Amino acid sequence: MGAQWKAKGKELAANARGKLFGRLAKDIMIAARNGADPASNARLRLVVEQARKVSMPKETLERAIKKGAGLTGEAVHFEHVIYEGFAPHQVPVMVECLTDNPKRTAPEMRVLFRKGQLGASGSVAWDFDHVGMIEAEPLAPGNDPELAAIEAGAQDFEPGEEEGTTLFLTDPTDLDLVSRALPAQGFAVLSAKLGYKPKNPVDPASLSSGDLAEVEAFLAAIDANDDVQNVFAGLAG
Repeated sequence: MGAQWKAKGKELAANARGKLFGRLAKDIMIAARNGADPASNARLRLVVEQARKVSMPKETLERAIKKGAGLTGEAVHFEHVIYEGFAPHQVPVMVECLTDNPKRTAPEMRVLFRKGQLGASGSVAWDFDHVGMIEAEPLAPGNDPELAAIEAGAQDFEPGEEEGTTLFLTDPTDLDLVSRALPAQGFAVLSAKLGYKPKNPVDPASLSSGDLAEVEAFLAAIDANDDVQNVFAGLAG
């Protein structure tokens, strides 16, 4: 899949919203290190726009910006860590973490990967492309995503996670440029981030229902960890 793996099921919705706000707050704090003004900080602008689209409370958003920019007197120290390995049945996985304590996160990841296989750095990354991922929806029915991708400078496009949306894929360095160009091509940006797209995704149809359930349970457990920002799984569709 192009976008990150997402837990499924209505029973997860209540917790998912709070977790989403927590992850966005971390992203905002990291981005705000380079300045508290979204107008002059492209990375911050993208995350703030995403936070607003999912209705993050204004107070939470502003507090995260100030904290990240060092305007509250509080020290913010998050380390970006990538864990690579396999879910059950050899499904490759890239796990992005933002942690204030790598010595806590590392053993937690080792435990979570016991039902799969934790690999060394580079053991799985070769099977993924590092790309910009922009999820967008047409501003009017019939807007052509292929034409929009060409005109905005995206490398490729595919159906998005939500019905009616399109996932535009870009070179990592073009993420902000394409995000700003898409509205003029008839598409409203819902989210924009860097991520990992599998080169050789496993077809879920090749797994039995029981095997697929094991993979989903493994990914859900990884995703539930507080230090995890994104989970990218090598599953098609």
